Amino acid sequence: MFKILLYYMCCCSDMSSQYARTEMDYFTRMTSKTKHQDKKNVVIMGRKTWDSIPKKFKPLNNRINFILSRSDLVLSEYKDVYSFKSLADAINKLNEHNFKNLYENIWVIGGSHIYDECMKSEYFYRLYLTRIHKAFECDTFFPALPEGLKEVSDEDVPKEVQNEKGIDFTYHVYENVNFKD
Repeated sequence: MFKILLYYMCCCSDMSSQYARTEMDYFTRMTSKTKHQDKKNVVIMGRKTWDSIPKKFKPLNNRINFILSRSDLVLSEYKDVYSFKSLADAINKLNEHNFKNLYENIWVIGGSHIYDECMKSEYFYRLYLTRIHKAFECDTFFPALPEGLKEVSDEDVPKEVQNEKGIDFTYHVYENVNFKD
């Protein structure tokens, strides 16, 4: 069985491009880093999250991009990009014998509906959360956290408060105590 890791920054997407280069570097490192050079991580996102990525950054480098959309998407210009109608379809692909050898970790990076669905999934293992210690006007919100999460440490996650352009933020890792490996 594989483990789904959720990555979420507590604020609107506009905030990251304006203020938090450190956060974007952390996101890239966490979702790209593998122990085996011959493998990549999978990032799963909804169509709106995909659309929010500037063209020059598509697809997310050194990662296999899965986009969930009820609509048909034209993605043939991109390498390592797949489109699925549902999370169940994406999970079927992840379980394919030949595909299992290509990836190491699975990161879910948005949107809200996909986070919610993943947190209810038997595959939900950890949530990597960035808390921004400043109020911003936002239009998208993370679903309520499920019961059964405990905060844990991860050697790849800084423990100290981060600061960029006068804005403090902290990294948190929550593990699903109900996950069965």
